Amino acid sequence: MSASAVSAPHGVGWEHFPHEADVGVRGYGATVEEAFEQGALALTAIVTAARIDEAEPVQVKCQAPDLDILFAEWLNLIIYEMAVRKMLFARFSVRIRGNHLTATMWGEPIDVSRHAPACEPKGATYTALSVAQDASGTWSAACVVDV
Repeated sequence: MSASAVSAPHGVGWEHFPHEADVGVRGYGATVEEAFEQGALALTAIVTAARIDEAEPVQVKCQAPDLDILFAEWLNLIIYEMAVRKMLFARFSVRIRGNHLTATMWGEPIDVSRHAPACEPKGATYTALSVAQDASGTWSAACVVDV
């Protein structure tokens, strides 16, 4: 698997990277929040390539001892919300203050015939878990997702 939606000139976007039977997700952005948002889009792209309407907002929050674990917690929160609400999400707005994340996610109920879900992610893992800023100032957030 080698899906990607990275805008190289601005360093904003996401990509999948292969990892045995699982899938790696990586988000890039000018801010750590933007990298988390793009990582969430990479997670959604594991499930479907179909268009998702931004019909319903969902407010969420989580915390963790550091940014790396916060990224895994964030993805696991999205996976949980997808499962219990039976929704897919198309847009994310993340705010991070210290080790606390608050976000709004916009999406719609899953329509199996239209969304044709490819798989259901089971959970974000600590494998290849990394949140970092490179020398150019671009943030990246990555980990492997169990599918």
